Amino acid sequence: MLHHPQPLDLMFQALADPSRRVMVERLSRGPASVSELAQPFAMSLSAVVQHLAVLEASGLVRSEKVGRVRTCRIEPAALQSAEQWLSDRRLSWEHKLDRLGDFLAAAPDEPSP
Repeated sequence: MLHHPQPLDLMFQALADPSRRVMVERLSRGPASVSELAQPFAMSLSAVVQHLAVLEASGLVRSEKVGRVRTCRIEPAALQSAEQWLSDRRLSWEHKLDRLGDFLAAAPDEPSP
């Protein structure tokens, strides 16, 4: 059976690369051309385009080409799904830690022999 990655899987895989995280950070400040996104990196324009393709496939970024310029934009809705997933995990762990704290507070101070 073939494995078809879920959108959240693709998003976290895309964000696993530090170069792509830098690109997402830059795009969070506003749209940018591929050339602008490539400036801080010591990699070919082709490599930057490949990174952007991964970001687009994950749904984090969208781009449009006008003439010879490809402009990229962040997709805030995609980030919201990742934020929701992380928030749900955080709430679950906070609840578990609160229960552990309550248990430890109710436990006797002296260990039994």
